[in-house]
Amino acid sequence: MPKGDHVGEFEHLVMLALLRLKDDAYGMRVRREIQSRTERSVSIGSVYATLDRLEQKGYVLASFGASGPDARGRARKYFRLTPDGAEAVLRNREAINRMTEGLAVREELDAI
Repeated sequence: MPKGDHVGEFEHLVMLALLRLKDDAYGMRVRREIQSRTERSVSIGSVYATLDRLEQKGYVLASFGASGPDARGRARKYFRLTPDGAEAVLRNREAINRMTEGLAVREELDAI
């Protein structure tokens, strides 16, 4: 895999949120989804910066929705994974599975 194809932890979380939200994936919804499922504070700026980076990598496509304006009266920008993005999610998940395979993770961490 080329160096630019690597997906970081937060990028992976954003892409998983896009999968969960399907056709309703816009910035604020992505932020709320990540916050509610990970119980971590997430800035909207980090979400948009990550979505932009994923779009540059070819993992995400953006489009403006017809379902009505956002709170500022602008058309909402929606995001979805591309086939390459879906493949990156799978690669990342498989790498994590390979790294944890055979480990009793809780026991290993408790021994530290």
